[in-house]
Amino acid sequence: MTHQQSAWFVYIIEADNGHFYTGITTDISRRFQEHQQQQKGARFFRTSAAKKLVYQEPHPDRSSASKREAAIKKLSRQAKIALIAQQ
Repeated sequence: MTHQQSAWFVYIIEADNGHFYTGITTDISRRFQEHQQQQKGARFFRTSAAKKLVYQEPHPDRSSASKREAAIKKLSRQAKIALIAQQ
């Protein structure tokens, strides 16, 4: 895998209860499926299932994706909704 193919993504998934989950991955479709299956998904989705992917943002490396993930997690719900609406 070349350096350019190894892109990272920050993503936001909306749960059935309306809450947002933010994470990072190199493969969004695989990670979304893992969240839908209880075993490999985040503990967050044990109380309310992953409903849909509502946001994704590419990053060149894990470090920048992690920093952006941390910044998004600090946003208010309204700011996350605005971010999702921009995409």
